Amino acid sequence: MGGHDVNNDVNLKQIDDRYDIVIAGGGVTGAGTFSLAVGRGLKALLVDAKDFAWGTSSRSSKMVHGGLRYLKQGKFLLTRSAVKERERLLKTYPGLVTPLEFLMPVYRGIGPSRTAMRTGLNIYSLMAGRRQHRSFDLETCCRMAQGIRREDLVAGMGFMDAQVDDARLALRLIFDACDAGGHALNYTRAAGIGRNANGAVRSVVLKDSESGKEREIRTRCVINATGPFAETLQACPRKNFHIRPLRGSHLIFPKDRYPLDRVISFAHPEDSRPIFIFPWDGCLVLGTTDVDFEGDLHQEPGITAKEIDYLMNGLDFLLPDLGLTPGDAICATTGIRPVLSRKTRHSGKSASNESREHVVWKDEGLVTVTGGKLTTFNLLAGDALKAAQPWLPRAVSSNFGLNSCRPPMDGRLASLTAGERQRLGGRYGHRVTQFSSHLADVGKAPIAATHSLWAELRHGAASEQVRHLDDLLLRRVRIGLLLPKGGLGMMDRIREVAAPGLNWDDARWETEIRDYRALWETAYAPHPQEANHDG
Repeated sequence: MGGHDVNNDVNLKQIDDRYDIVIAGGGVTGAGTFSLAVGRGLKALLVDAKDFAWGTSSRSSKMVHGGLRYLKQGKFLLTRSAVKERERLLKTYPGLVTPLEFLMPVYRGIGPSRTAMRTGLNIYSLMAGRRQHRSFDLETCCRMAQGIRREDLVAGMGFMDAQVDDARLALRLIFDACDAGGHALNYTRAAGIGRNANGAVRSVVLKDSESGKEREIRTRCVINATGPFAETLQACPRKNFHIRPLRGSHLIFPKDRYPLDRVISFAHPEDSRPIFIFPWDGCLVLGTTDVDFEGDLHQEPGITAKEIDYLMNGLDFLLPDLGLTPGDAICATTGIRPVLSRKTRHSGKSASNESREHVVWKDEGLVTVTGGKLTTFNLLAGDALKAAQPWLPRAVSSNFGLNSCRPPMDGRLASLTAGERQRLGGRYGHRVTQFSSHLADVGKAPIAATHSLWAELRHGAASEQVRHLDDLLLRRVRIGLLLPKGGLGMMDRIREVAAPGLNWDDARWETEIRDYRALWETAYAPHPQEANHDG
């Protein structure tokens, strides 16, 4: 199978018999590891039991940030590493990772004081190598955030961080690596590890998650980057520690309900946890929660009634006259974060106080990496490959990454604005050159009020291993999160544009639409479902 042949027909039959390294997990950590491995000249295969970026890597807070709150916990190295990674990502993926201003109102008696904030931001700027923050008096703060609560408002602090389309970041890493010679399969599970007489990894059994077909692949190294599922392949070797799954939920609202050009981050009045509301892709995102997840990890998680109440209470505190209700929301998302924690009732530690630092453990060629933050995925990937070094051949390339800051632009994209070209270049890398034919076929119009183009829907269907409709609408393009009812009201047009890239007959389309509707109503509708009352 040629590495460039990434289409909807890639399956177990088409991959090779032997790989230097197999990565299990197609979230951003696995994708980053795959990218680094291919960039170092290794013959690499990535598999995911569901779709690429199915888990938290498509349901995060979309923030690329240094983790200002970690300074309060004394996690200076974590913050410093994250700040440096934020700067790297901004330079590497313009149009995908974009700078975003933050406003943090300071209230008397709630959250950090103005002095504490100023101290933290001074450290933050020092780590970034340039001053990135400002102070605002009460009146300026109120002008910047219309309708903000004035009672007990002391001042405001402004600083810079960044945001990203999380799923597109993972997909960019995967497809860039495939175009450079790597192979990737979604809906393919690492079902078992084969070992030799000395206990070292010699193979991995791969199983199609839907057909049940299996194939054994020879390899000396398997990277377990399956997030909350990590202990399925390898139990944590640290005594009395295990993976504690934590849920983080968001509500998404129409942007016209509160025009906003920056993040407003504030301390929740109930527990002083930082939550935020920010613009993203033509909408507003309110988040996030941080509570234990008690449900089935294999099922799509949905927001709970308690989480909705928590988020709305925070919003009502910040913007008391706005009048938004849960019924105004377009969508809700819930991701599951894996953190390493003590087994003994979590040692009484609250979810928010658990460390976000990543951990790596290894067992004769099986290397597990878990924890960490979206921003620092490349550091996780590097540590995983470092731990795997004894079971890997010598790298044949010193290219420690495949990232191109400026993908080539097809001259036929000149009809797009400079901003649209940069956005497409960031999201699709070198594959942006494929868009000229899509633009000729379906035009350059956006999908409703989103920033996504119909040409992106055509491209995703034709070239990005879409097996199900939710793969296309929730991860390849994000309109399932941005349009009312997940875009079901536009399904005739969606089908018209996507059909040429998908080999589906009428019966298959009916099944896909029915399944997508059921999934959206269960896991993405902005109201709690009975099955989701585990929070």
